[in-house]
Amino acid sequence: MARVQPLSGFPEWSPQERILETHVLTRLREVFALHGFGEIETRVVEPIARLAGDSDAAKEIYTLGRLNAESDADAKLGLHFDLTVPFARYIEERQGQLHFPFRRFQMQKVWRGERPQEGRYREFYQADIDVVGRDSLPEHLEAEVAIVMARALASLPIPAVRMHVNNRQLVEGFYEGVGITDVAGALRSVDKLDKIGAAGVRAELVAKGVAERAADAVLELAKISAPDASFVAAVEDLWETSWRVEDAGALEAAQLKLAGGITSLAALVTAVNSATAFDGADGVAVADLRIARGLDYYTGSVYETFLTGHEDLGSICSGGRYDSLVAGGGFPGVGMSIGVSRLVSRILGAGLASASRSVPSAVLVAVTDEEARPASAGIADRLRARGIACEVSPSAAKFGKQIQYADRRGIPFVWFPNAGEGTSADGQVKDIRNGEQMPADADAWAPPAEDLYPSIVDG
Repeated sequence: MARVQPLSGFPEWSPQERILETHVLTRLREVFALHGFGEIETRVVEPIARLAGDSDAAKEIYTLGRLNAESDADAKLGLHFDLTVPFARYIEERQGQLHFPFRRFQMQKVWRGERPQEGRYREFYQADIDVVGRDSLPEHLEAEVAIVMARALASLPIPAVRMHVNNRQLVEGFYEGVGITDVAGALRSVDKLDKIGAAGVRAELVAKGVAERAADAVLELAKISAPDASFVAAVEDLWETSWRVEDAGALEAAQLKLAGGITSLAALVTAVNSATAFDGADGVAVADLRIARGLDYYTGSVYETFLTGHEDLGSICSGGRYDSLVAGGGFPGVGMSIGVSRLVSRILGAGLASASRSVPSAVLVAVTDEEARPASAGIADRLRARGIACEVSPSAAKFGKQIQYADRRGIPFVWFPNAGEGTSADGQVKDIRNGEQMPADADAWAPPAEDLYPSIVDG
């Protein structure tokens, strides 16, 4: 028989790894719900035309079809590659039934046909939160979404995060003020700073027709970063010392955008850091004027979140404010998204945390001989009725071998039936980690709280 070849980009966790992944999903769900976000789940398929839209996303779409189909109708469907497109369709279909602002979170698998690499998969869990308004959306929600996401990440077994934030209006106002007309094109060049360096970005900007003095100003703007509102003075100083367009109308419009963006970004950084400081975290939000990814789509705040000490992983959580979720306008929103599988991969790969055992069972009920198996099964059922996960030994081997079996599976307790004959006990229960053993009643005994379920322990 030919050896089974694994498919790259499709992770399959072991039971112990799956416990950790489930813990991450559960903690995210709890924090999102605590802040009033309701959970939805959308279908995994969408029409390919809707998935691709006007972007180049078509190359990443997995199409769906039936073998020997009589028509090609199914071939026009594809698996969703993110949760934004199906959410937009969900809002469009149900807009008359929803209450706005609509607060939603969604945690589902998505499929993306890109080249697999460390932390990047073709099938992976994604977790999104969004608040969508009808015609308008208060600006304070941009800070609230960031705060909720910061708290969700703080609940996970990972190092501290830093949320780098920027504002489209600030950047757009500055760029236009120094004479750049193709703001989106300039942003795409600035986004390459880590790859090609400042000199490479400058050369690319100039090649796109950006004046050298404007390119220099843009690179100086990208250097500005601060964990508080002190970035404001740096931006204002750079604005005053940079060459600016001579057209009075254009300059005034640029200044208005810049001023509005500065005010919004300062308020965002202050609000997020104040809220997370209450939680015991320090300086989660950082104003970072080089953050350009996504600004071509977003219209206000934009977020990119990095794991301290693991910056090589790239952004683990991103998002921002957008004008409209639905084509045609009218549904402004703000949202953030976590690549859950990518994060879990790093937790496991770097040994940041793990599950305390590979199985839910807290107890293995031993079997003295096969004729006594029903008695052992009865004890197990009485324990399960009280919420204690357990299993019955698969064989009536010597007790030493049954203990070894439990140890290999990480089960902390072994129950020996009928070892307490002449007493009211159903047997003896042994903590195989320290050797302590005592009489026990299946209707009363319980393991310590920390042993009842697998726990997540630091690496």
